[in-house]
Order: sequence, then structure tokens, then C-alpha cells
Amino acid sequence: MRPATASNDSLADRRYLGFEELGALTLHMWIRRRWRVVVVVAAAIIGLACGLSGTGAGLDDLLQRQRWALRNHDASGDIHIVEIDARSIAAIAHWPWPRRAHAQLIDRLRREGASTIAFDVDFSARSRADDDAALVAALRRAGGGVVLPTFRQRAASERSDWIDSLPFPEARSEAVLAAVSVRPDPDGYVRQMPVGIVTRGFPRPSLSAMVAQASGRAGDDFTVDYSIDPKSIPRHSFIDILQGRIDVGALKGKRVLVGSTAIELGDHYAVPRYGVIPGVVIQALAAETLNGGRFRHISWPVPLAAALLVAFGLLRLRTGKRLALASVGSVALFFAVSLAAEQWLRAIVPLAPALVAIAFAAIASAVARLAADAERRQLVDAESGLPNKAAMLRWLAAHPFEAVVVARVTGFERLAAALGADQMGETIRRLHDRVALAVDGVPVFRIEDALLAWPATTEHRAVLDERLSALRTTMLNPIEVRGRRADVILNFGVADRGHGSPAQLIALAGLASEQARESHSGWRVHHGSDNAQIDREVSLLGELDEAVRDGSLEVVYQPKLDLKTNRIVSTEALVRWRHPVLGPLGPDAFIPLAERHDRILPLTSFVLRRALRDSADWRAQGHSVSVAVNISSLLVSSAEFFAVVTEIVGDADFVRGGLVFEVTESAAFTDPDGAVRALKAFRSMGIAISMDDYGTGQSTLSYLQQLPLDELKIDRRFVQHAHLQAGDAVLVRSTIDMAHQLGLKVVAEGVEDRPCLDFLTSIGCDMVQGYLVGKPAASAALMKQLKTSVSKAA
Repeated sequence: MRPATASNDSLADRRYLGFEELGALTLHMWIRRRWRVVVVVAAAIIGLACGLSGTGAGLDDLLQRQRWALRNHDASGDIHIVEIDARSIAAIAHWPWPRRAHAQLIDRLRREGASTIAFDVDFSARSRADDDAALVAALRRAGGGVVLPTFRQRAASERSDWIDSLPFPEARSEAVLAAVSVRPDPDGYVRQMPVGIVTRGFPRPSLSAMVAQASGRAGDDFTVDYSIDPKSIPRHSFIDILQGRIDVGALKGKRVLVGSTAIELGDHYAVPRYGVIPGVVIQALAAETLNGGRFRHISWPVPLAAALLVAFGLLRLRTGKRLALASVGSVALFFAVSLAAEQWLRAIVPLAPALVAIAFAAIASAVARLAADAERRQLVDAESGLPNKAAMLRWLAAHPFEAVVVARVTGFERLAAALGADQMGETIRRLHDRVALAVDGVPVFRIEDALLAWPATTEHRAVLDERLSALRTTMLNPIEVRGRRADVILNFGVADRGHGSPAQLIALAGLASEQARESHSGWRVHHGSDNAQIDREVSLLGELDEAVRDGSLEVVYQPKLDLKTNRIVSTEALVRWRHPVLGPLGPDAFIPLAERHDRILPLTSFVLRRALRDSADWRAQGHSVSVAVNISSLLVSSAEFFAVVTEIVGDADFVRGGLVFEVTESAAFTDPDGAVRALKAFRSMGIAISMDDYGTGQSTLSYLQQLPLDELKIDRRFVQHAHLQAGDAVLVRSTIDMAHQLGLKVVAEGVEDRPCLDFLTSIGCDMVQGYLVGKPAASAALMKQLKTSVSKAA
């Protein structure tokens, strides 16, 4: 069997889930078979849309900034800037400067040994004739080693034609011309610079290409490398050069760009990473970029194709944790590859479509995984990891079967209390394994806490009976869990396919298993005639509801005798039903029915109200006698029952200590923490707490100390013969001693003769209850007995 693919293996172990065996086309199976292809196709479509529409440009820009930041480095130092800065403008009093100043700069730079002198200064207009002549003479002395700029700009903002500006004719004939146009992107940032531009009908290299001595075609652009720190480009003030304030040899062999950095001259542009910087600095960064080689742009479909392969791999991962790690790792890997390509291959890789595709695949996979897990949880019993009732209904709807079998764990509550939740889940799994070996390979489901169920596929009842008999024999061997041995007794119910829908069959088989437990028959097959009994129970439930509403139920009281005062000091309220057709019904005839069908709360509320009313009548007659009410284990921790008790106690003529709640050991053990909280809350209201049927459960001294008890009631099976049987006598005597050490009173049930009473008196029992003291009687009859001593009554 292949291992499960869910992150929680204890819940999704295929030995128990059996999704293949169930044969249901759940979302989980659909995902495993087809969903990868659908997600990859969808990721491809989304990636293509992102690439074609350009919606990922912002993401690519952000990633490019990160790559620049990681690749950050200094300029080469081969290109220097002579800046027309604020200090130079202040030294040369008026702008534009006389051309003579630029001529002097050219001569000075030549003497300093500059290999290239390039101006980012407009010389298109004529100035004074002597100044222009001085500049032309300096250019001539430079022998064509000076680069002068050409400009291309729109004639006006509302016009589409362009104006090309070149240096005045005499100057351009003595210099090399280069284009200095800067074209920001639509968002205002300068990312690309031209390799060459056509001006006045001639293709001319850009200023940066000329300085870098890079070749290319007019109209081509290249990406500026903003990983270069502009502050690392050497700068010299124009006025310092003219006045000779420069280190000897600082400019020898260097390529020099001359341009404005003063803010007031306005030659500034916005660039990524560095904000607004001067145009001449952008020219220098562009030239530094070309020194390292132009960047090639990889087409976005290439990384997108790789991303789709990665996405398909992501969808094959088995756990959500691996998916998350792999998704983050894939994004990091793509970014690292793009960084490496940019650093060593001078290739820019757009990642937005690829990363969008990976993100979509990861999110879609996570959402689908959550949906599959949610559906799986709906089909799985959380405690044991077995498929549950919903899973069984799905199986029955998809497969042929002949009957439904339900196995009921007898004494489940006691077993659960003894083992605890962790060990109980493991016990159920061990039980499942035993059952699975005997049921011919069909899946076994846990449909309720105490119920396992499976479909029977054989038509032969003898075969089924043989299997159930063998299974009961197998269960004679205890189940061992973590060194503890648990005896598990199963009772089986069978419902044939012809008796209703799958849900009805499960219910009927469950009912048959309960009947098998009650009759000690081992297993029981539901027959058509049983439907009449079910109908009678349904009718009885309706009549019970009516009896509770109209108050026709009877509450009788069995007295408890205080052995020290020889007086009746307490009573136990017991409910009776005089059915108009069936006659008197004892509590065993309808209380289990009420518990099974969620009627126990209104029935208990009725008894509680009646008991408090009658006890108030006794007090009015001068008899201070408490009354005890039995509380079902289903109600002890119920918030709804707590609210009802609060209301009844608040409305009734209630005296603190005048009401006792009798709870069984099983009630306390079903939900220990909840039971302790609830019993403490009841006790804070002034309600005493008694543990009923003590000795029949699993209580320990340490656990009794945690419960807010006032008394223990020793079960009648230990009391009746305690004066005759040494074993019972030891248990009763030790229980009384233990209870007294805990500050508890003790009530002995089932006292029916004088020797038993005398024995209990001799060992210090506090109270007794039984036919010797008095049989259950109506309130009026009890009133008379309260006026006499038990010796007379007996």
C-alpha cells in the first residue's frame, strides 16, 4: 500500500482511510489524477497575459533594483567628470560663460594628458566672435580629439516634428560630433540610453558610446548599469582645472566628460536607485556600462517556460510544508540565476511572468490542498483516523452490497475513561485491524465513538454468521496498547439491504447491535417485524414528550435513614410513568430511550422542578429533608443543562444543601475536566454532589480528591451481602474509612434486612437506603413516614 500524501500521517494513513478502496471520486483523488495539468495550463495563460500586457513591469523593475543593489560596485576610474558646479558658476560671474573659458579648459586638459575630452554643453548658438574664434583655435590645437554634442528635441510640445541642434559650423568642423539626447521612460525614469542617433540626416554615436569607444547602430538603445555607484566616478570642478588646482597626472590617459552638475542649470533627470542626478553623470554611467559590454535582454517566454516546468514539479510535492519551501526556493533560484546572468553573462532576464506563474501554481496547489484536507477531514474520524459515517455512506452509494454490519463496543465509556483519548484512538485502530482481517477486504468505518461498521458483500447468512462468531472469538484476546491490556467486547447488528436507504440501514444495524448487547446474544439481525418495535418506540417518545409537558409523570421518593439520629434526613427522587395503554412503566423502560433520543434534558428538568416543589412542601410541614435527583452522564458537562439548573434553582423555593445531584462514576470519567468544572459550579450554587453506584467503575483515590463530592453511595451489589461475605465486607468497610478521611458521608444502597443494617451501623456508615428503610412512595405517603422513626417503620 502506498503511503498517504497528507501532512498529518496519523489521520491520512491509507490503511485506515482507504480512499482507493472507497472508490469515491473525491476532490483529493481528482487532484491527484488531473489537477496538475489544469493548473500548469492556467499558470501558462496567466504568465503569457502578464508578459504580453506588460503588467509585470513594476515587479521586474523592483527585481532589477534588487539586482543592482546586490551587484553594487565602484566605477572603473577611467572616466572623469569635469563639472560645471555652483562654485565654478560663482567664480565665472555670468552664464553662459564666454567660449574662451571652454577653450582654456581644452588646453588645460590636453596639457594634463586627457585622452578624450567630451562636452555635454550646448555650442549650437554663436557668441562673441573673438570667444568663438578662441574655442575654434583650441579645438584645432586638440587635433580633433574633442567631442562636441548634438541635440535632438521636439519643435514644440504639441508638435511631432524634431529640431536637430549642432555646434556652430566653425566648431563642428574642428571636432567630433556625438548625440547627447536623453529619453526618459513614460514613468519619468532614465533606464535606457542610445547607442547612436540620426541628426541632420547622419547617424552619429551617442556621447557615452563615443567616450566608451563602443560601436553600434543608430536607433539602438542599451540599459544603463545602475549597479555602478555614481559617487565613485571621479569629479573635478571646472574652476579648479582652469586655476591648475589638480594633482599632476590625475587626468593622464583619462576620458573626460564636461557638463553641468549645478542645480540651477536644470540638466537633471530621475534614475532608478539614485533619484535625480545630473545629465553628465548619467552619460558617465552609460559610458561605464559600455566599457563592460552592452546587456543582452533575454525574452520573457524563456524563463516562463522554465517556470512552468518548475510549477509542474511543485504540484507533485506531497506536503504543504514542502510546497511552501519549494515555492520560496524556486523564486529565490530564479532570482539568483537572473543575478548570475547579469553579473557574468551581461544578460538581463525579465522574471515577472515566470514568477507570477510560479506564484499562481503554488497558491492554487495550497488552496486545493486545503480543500482536499477539509473534505478528507469530513470523511475521517479525528480520534482514530478511520473513515467515518459520511465516508461509509459515500461507499455504499457507489458499491454493491448485501447488508450493513455494525459492531458495538460494550462499555465504551468506561474503556475510554480508563485509557484516555490518546490510547483510546490507538485501541480503536487495533480493533479495526482485527475486524478488517475477518471481513473479506471491505473497508471498516468508525460511524460513532462506540460503533464500527462495514458492508457485507456475501448473500449467504451462514457465511456472515460464521465470520461474526469467529470475530467474537478473536476478541476474547485482549488488545494491548502501550503495555496496557484492554478487554474489548463486541456486539453485532446486521441490517439487510432491502430495509431502507444506506443511512437507514446503518441506523437499523446500530439498533440491532444495541439489542444484541441488551439480550447478551452476541449479534442480532434486524427483521421487518422489528420496524413495528421501532415504531412503538417512536410513538413512546412522542408520548413521553407529551407526558413531560402535561406533568402526568409521577415522581416518587425513596427515603435515606441517618444511622446516628435514626431519622429520615434525605430522599432520592425517582420518576415513574403510568402509561394509559401499557400501564406502569419503570425507569428502565423509558430513561435509556430518552437518553438515546435526546429527551433526557426535559425529563430531568421535570423531575428537578417537581422534587424542589415537594421538598418545599415538606419544609412547610416542618421536615427539613434534602432531595436527591439522578443526573444522566449526558448532562453533567452540558452547558444547556447548567443554564436550566440555574433557572430552576433561581425560581424555586431553594435552600442551600437541600438539593443533591447524584452522578455515576461513568459520568465523571467521560469528560473528567468538564465534569470537575460543572460539579464545582453546581456546588457553588449550594447543590450537594453525590457519587452514585460507587465501586462499579474505575475511580481512584487521587481522582476522588479532584471531584467536589459531599457523599459516596455504595452500590447495592456490595451492600446486600456485606454482613455475610468477607470480600464485600472488606470493600464496604474500606470505602467508608476512605470516604471519612476525605470528609465525605457514605450512603449504602440495597439494605433489606436487619442484620445488614446492624453491620453497617457497626462499621460507621452514615446513611442507608433500601426496602428496609422504605420503598419509593409518593410525596404524601412519604410525609407520613417522616413523622416516624425507622425502627417503627421497619
